Amino acid sequence: MAKRIFRTLRAGFFAAACAALMPVSASAETLADAMASAYEHNGLLDQNQALLRAADEDAAATYALLRPIINWYGNVTYTNSSAITASSAGLRAHSATNVAEMGLSLELLLYDNGATKLAVEASRETVLATRQALISVEQQVLFDAVQSFLHVVRDARIVELRQNNLRLVARELQAAQDRFEVGEVTRTDVALAEASLAGGRADLAVSQGQLMQSQEYFASVTGHQPGALVAPTSAPKMPKSGDEVKAVAVRAHPDMIRAKHEITVAELNVARTRASLGPTVKLKGAYGVQETFSETYESQVGSLGFNVTAPIYQGGRLSALLRKSMAQRDATRAALHVTRHNVRRSAGNAWAQLSAAGAQLAASGRQVEASRVAFEGVREEAKLGSRTTLDVLTAEQDLLDAESNRITARAAQYIAAYGVLASMGQLTAEQLNLRVELYDPEAYYNMVKDAPTLTSKRGKKLDQVLRAIGKE
Repeated sequence: MAKRIFRTLRAGFFAAACAALMPVSASAETLADAMASAYEHNGLLDQNQALLRAADEDAAATYALLRPIINWYGNVTYTNSSAITASSAGLRAHSATNVAEMGLSLELLLYDNGATKLAVEASRETVLATRQALISVEQQVLFDAVQSFLHVVRDARIVELRQNNLRLVARELQAAQDRFEVGEVTRTDVALAEASLAGGRADLAVSQGQLMQSQEYFASVTGHQPGALVAPTSAPKMPKSGDEVKAVAVRAHPDMIRAKHEITVAELNVARTRASLGPTVKLKGAYGVQETFSETYESQVGSLGFNVTAPIYQGGRLSALLRKSMAQRDATRAALHVTRHNVRRSAGNAWAQLSAAGAQLAASGRQVEASRVAFEGVREEAKLGSRTTLDVLTAEQDLLDAESNRITARAAQYIAAYGVLASMGQLTAEQLNLRVELYDPEAYYNMVKDAPTLTSKRGKKLDQVLRAIGKE
């Protein structure tokens, strides 16, 4: 419930949200259903959404530094003193006082060479960078859902294929035994069929184990065990060339956008550090009541004035901090260069994997057709005595391998297609039009950007939202 409260702060409930939150039918779970489940239930997204809220609050806390700071104060002081003075004729005079005071203090930043305003801008840029980090995590979560879904589909079909092949080999064994009894084949042919059957059972056990691993992977990503998954019938629309993929990736990938925001943050920090070398002007005031109990004396005290400070010498610390901020800026600029190359390489690799998977699928399709023709021919020739049992088993194994290759290639092609989308920064719930309540990164920020207090109307609403999130 808390997720619904938070994710709809600005836009309200989406009409499709109810359908998205209904239990997924075990008899018809599509790839889109699996990605929607991953988006709604994956803890990694929840973690990074919370980190984004923390960045929003950092921006609000920095903005609050431009506002007045008002505190109340109070203290009780007991003073006991003794002194020898000329007026006391050489005798020690003792005195004791009890003083209590209470009041309000005020502090307002008037001028600091722009350092705090630069800090506010830097914190807002940090929020924008953190949003892009969240998109990167979202892409990884959805891509994990794609891989886990297609791995289950692939492994389930391979298990089914091996089960069917095992039944076929069992019939071949029975036929070899029948022919051995009438003297048409030798004991060697029967042994070959028995060995093939045992090998088929071992391969089936391995495939079943792989399927169970894929099912666990699926469950960890989506939050539930897979039912009867509906294999996709078409891949998402792809760009025309690898160069187009790279161009989009460099322009729109969240890692690239985040790196640019981080450069802006680093540049603002340099300016902020340089501004800290200048003077700071603050308005300070206080008003309070003071009472001296020993003398039954009460007074009201008020003060208002300006405080001006400026660094002169701090042992070279400020200069070192300025040089450090400049070095960090240079490092961040270099990181953009590295990120650009990584994004381009990832996009190129994704396109290469898609091309290779497409070629593999086409070749494996032709291999299946040829292997099926060969197997049927060898089997008919064996009935006429011109082929041995070994020939039949070999042709049958070739057909099984070809069909397994085609199943694997088809899954690899779909995974590669979604990998291309991820490399371009387009594997998001919004761009895939998934039936989920989309997380709105601006909703929370807009509520906290001017730092509402806990006692304000908006602050109380935020407190209710955060309490609900924490109870989930």
